[in-house]
Formats: sequence, C-alpha cells, structure tokens
Amino acid sequence: MPHTPETAGPPPAPPAPQTSHAAVTARLRAAGCVFAEDEARIILDTAATPAEAAVMTAERAAGRPLEHVVGWAEFCSLRIEVGAGVFVPRRRTELLVREAVALGRGALAARGRVVVVDLCCGSGAVGAALAAALGRTELHAADLDPAAVACAARNIAAAGGRVHRGDLFAALPDALRGTVDVLAANVPYVPTGAVALLPSEARDHEARIALDGGPDGLDVLRRVAADAARWLAPGGSVLVEAGERQADTAAGILAEGGLLARTVTDDDLGATAVVGTRPPR
Repeated sequence: MPHTPETAGPPPAPPAPQTSHAAVTARLRAAGCVFAEDEARIILDTAATPAEAAVMTAERAAGRPLEHVVGWAEFCSLRIEVGAGVFVPRRRTELLVREAVALGRGALAARGRVVVVDLCCGSGAVGAALAAALGRTELHAADLDPAAVACAARNIAAAGGRVHRGDLFAALPDALRGTVDVLAANVPYVPTGAVALLPSEARDHEARIALDGGPDGLDVLRRVAADAARWLAPGGSVLVEAGERQADTAAGILAEGGLLARTVTDDDLGATAVVGTRPPR
C-alpha cells in the first residue's frame, strides 16, 4: 500500500510580492514609465507594506497617474494630497506661483496681510503654496468639482484657508469683492479638439472640466477676465496659465477686461503665465 501521511500540511504560501526597488523599477519600465526608477522609489517610500507596494505598482503599470496611485504630488516643495480624478498639479505651474508670490509680497509690505484666491483650485496646490510662501494670508479657494473641493479643503486647512464650491466667482463670498490682492486662476486652457490628444494619464484620469477650455482653449479665461477687475483690490492682479501660442490672445482678453496685461515665461519649466493688474486708484 502507498504510504499516507498521518496529517496533511498547510498549503504552500503564495510567493511574496516582488517589491524590491529593482523589481518595481523593472515592472514600471516594462510598462513604459519613463522615470521608472524615481517612481519606484516614491511607491516604496509611500507604501506601508509590501502588499500595498505591489498593488500600487500594478496600478501604475496599468496607466493610472503616479500621483493618484500614491495619493500625493510634490509641488513647490510641498506634499499635496491628490484624490482620484482630481487634477494633478504640474511643475510648470510653479512659474505662476513664483509671480504670484512676488506680487503678494508687495501687498504684505503695504498692509501686513494679503488676500489670495485660488480659482479653479483643483487640489488647492497653488493656494497652499502661496500661503506657505507669504505667511499672513487670507486664503480662499473655489472649484466646481466636488472631488476637487474636498481635496483642496484638506490641503489648505493648515493655512486656515476656506474652500467654496461653485462656478468661478459665484462661489466666492460677496465680501471679497474689491479686496483680492492675488487671484490665481489656473483655468483649463486645452482646446476641446485637443483633449483627445492629451496623454492618457490626463485624458482618462482627470476631470474633463479641469482640462477643456472650449474651442480655442480660452473660454473660461474670458469669463474670468470679464469679472476679475470687480474682485481685485486696486493694484491687485489675476494670474493665469496659457499655452505659448495662446499668450498674446490671453493678454488681449485680460486687457479687454480693464487690466494691465503682461506675459512671463520660463523656458526651463516650459511655462507661460499671463498677469493682469487692476490699475491703482
């Protein structure tokens, strides 16, 4: 008769997840991630367990944005929480922040405080960065997307900021009219016909209202420019991001709204921002 063991042993354990830096890098590189080594480090630094790292690696390899996978993005040296579907802050927007900080410091020097609005705030990254750089800031943020509003509320809470849900200026308290020193409006500026050409990370995983700027990409900017002067303090400025080819038109739109317009660029960041300033009294 064949030998039969007295007791059956437990089933063999499944193989441990391959979550060494080399293994994660190889998985991401095979999926086409250009910065596989850096992304592997971020995943491993963020994950609490090897199993969580394995799940994150699989999600990233499947094309989900790294920031949505790990739940945060680095922006202006801050760790910004980024929830599912929320617009991921881009490094190029640091140009807009840099210009806004310089303008905000002028208000601080004059009055000891600065009123900042982060319109179309997404994650609230711009507002959080401005508050961190400027200090004594009354910060308001607004967005139409409820997921973005919830995310921004967490990101600007430490600065004592308030988040409002609604369509552009309609979301803001009336008491802010004529008092805003810095209005950062990172409006969507991708032309509708070009949205389908965006990388899948943006096209498939970020809210369309955060990307689509209408036929020429400037429809939302036109709406902001039409009302901005009524919300700005004398000498206050609105700052928007635009594509390089849109900059002259964007500056003209701000000028039509009664603002003194100028354009700034940063070749290293590949960034263009347009600034419109309400003339002082």
